[in-house]
Amino acid sequence: MSFVMISTMALCFALSVSVAVSIGLASIAGMQMNNAHMLISVKEMFNSLNKFPLAAIPFFILAGNIMETGGISRRLVEFAKSVVGGVQGGLPMTCVLTCMIFAAVSGSSVATTFAIGAILIPALVKHGYPKPYAAALQATSAELGVVIPPSIPMILFGVAAEVSIGELFIAGFGPGVLIGGSLMLFVYLHSKWKGWGKEDGDGRMGIVKATWQAGFALFMPVIILGGIYGGIFTPTEASAVAVFYALLVGGVIYREISLADLARILKKSVMSSAVIMFIIANAGLFAFLITRAGVPDAIGHWLEEVLRSPAMFLLGINVALFFIGMFIETSAAILVLAPILVPVAVHFGIDPIHFGLIMVVNLALGMITPPFGVNLFAACTVARISLDRIIVHLIPFVLVILACLMIITYVPSVSLTLRDIVYAR
Repeated sequence: MSFVMISTMALCFALSVSVAVSIGLASIAGMQMNNAHMLISVKEMFNSLNKFPLAAIPFFILAGNIMETGGISRRLVEFAKSVVGGVQGGLPMTCVLTCMIFAAVSGSSVATTFAIGAILIPALVKHGYPKPYAAALQATSAELGVVIPPSIPMILFGVAAEVSIGELFIAGFGPGVLIGGSLMLFVYLHSKWKGWGKEDGDGRMGIVKATWQAGFALFMPVIILGGIYGGIFTPTEASAVAVFYALLVGGVIYREISLADLARILKKSVMSSAVIMFIIANAGLFAFLITRAGVPDAIGHWLEEVLRSPAMFLLGINVALFFIGMFIETSAAILVLAPILVPVAVHFGIDPIHFGLIMVVNLALGMITPPFGVNLFAACTVARISLDRIIVHLIPFVLVILACLMIITYVPSVSLTLRDIVYAR
């Protein structure tokens, strides 16, 4: 059965069938081979969706779309530019910093790409940066949307691996700051080397004025994350608070959202949420079938034989996840692989929260690597260029994140120190 399922899924991928449909067809093929009653598929797909933490996903998507339309993203850009935009290479640094802040509420890298890229890609081009470089930078910076909490992939990992989503969120700050800081340092040195951005400070708003204008936008992640870690509300409840606050700021305070805008925002959010939920439902059925067939145990025993130490296990997993992320959508990969790999990681003495961050960061690379990197397509859409033009500029950014991934993998304190401090109370 397992061979038939994997073969069916691989064939569907080769025929460019969507990930969710490919997983669903593979599951149906496996059930037919096993002569299982098809009503089981309905039951398991429903069980995959019938989990309270998953309610956070559509709310965070909606909050991100409201921020994009309500003027919040534009004010965050001006604030970030006032902080780091006064030096040579300040505008690329502004892109990274803005994505870090925007990610602290939206939880989605694609939403970050469209919201911030629509402002900063034209600005980068205007200041003399090549358009392919601007698109590659935006796609890479937006990857922070799934590393810095709240993060939709972290929610999915928490559900699939049955670990605390709150702990995953708090553990995500270390890797997020590491990657963001490394990208900012790289773009600063790269700009100095290339001679780009000598006039990046032109039109820069004063930090006091920019902070005043962006005050309500900056207070948003404080409310959301402070509420989660202060025990005021759960991550799922925080997603609803994010929507309410974004509506209040964008519609009432900034007055940049009309009823017509709201209808378009809701439609866009429903479509994005439906796609993710469809993937979750099919991946849940697939995971149920392969678990029933004993695949996780077999893979676990095989990995124990081949990779005899935790260090070798982590290296092998990173290599495998890097290539898997290039071809399989992040959410689907997490939902299918987490139930298989987490028990093996625990056997090797690896903290499941630490392993979750490794999986999320690694698979997030798939968003900026061809052939199916969703951030690349989003950035190319905003910049109106073809994918092949940004590959050369993308390689250094991928190498920077890979270096950060190795640090995150082999220095667990990057992820776990803050978690241990907060949850030791």
